[in-house]
Amino acid sequence: MGEVQVIGASLRLFCWRIEWALKLKGVEYEYIEEDLRNKSSILLQYNPVHKKVPVLVHKGKPVVESLVILEYIDKTWKQNPILPADPFEKSVVRFWSRFVDEKCVVGAWAAYCAQEHEKEEAIKSAQESLGILDKQIESKKFIGGEKLGFLDMVVGSLPNWLEFIEELGGIKLVDPEKFPSLHAWAQNFVEIPIIKERIPMAEDLINYFKTSGLAPHKK
Repeated sequence: MGEVQVIGASLRLFCWRIEWALKLKGVEYEYIEEDLRNKSSILLQYNPVHKKVPVLVHKGKPVVESLVILEYIDKTWKQNPILPADPFEKSVVRFWSRFVDEKCVVGAWAAYCAQEHEKEEAIKSAQESLGILDKQIESKKFIGGEKLGFLDMVVGSLPNWLEFIEELGGIKLVDPEKFPSLHAWAQNFVEIPIIKERIPMAEDLINYFKTSGLAPHKK
């Protein structure tokens, strides 16, 4: 095994951001694809608490949770920094990153999983969070500054994943007219070379979840 390994699942949104950060910094790594239906001994060894991907292994030491991993990558490899140096600006990036994961991702998944009588309210709640994010983007090319950074990589996992949620669940969460900044930003983001080479399309996600049995059963 090399010095750096990434244990991930190609079609899990939290894993994509780790590879993007490593590619941006020019860090060579070994990618280990995890079968989420039959978790490997290496995953259980390196993440025995949560038993989830992604896991970054550096010199034999595991780092878990995607936002924690991104910070570790930025502090370990100084080239092409993805976090701002200013403490206040850094705290802002951390806040919005957690907002994306805890409100936008969780909200969209809740809308998909909601029972029929709860679905309208769940969709409304998810859209409220996406609306807040849209205002934060404000037609910026890069969310956190003048170049590709930490927050871009966090938000970047959303658009294709949201499309997957919509198609799989038969719901509508994102309207380009309602969320113009998020839509325009996403269109630009997916054309960045290191992103374009490692971002699954919505149809890939749908096929994977339908055939893997990982999608929750609708009630």
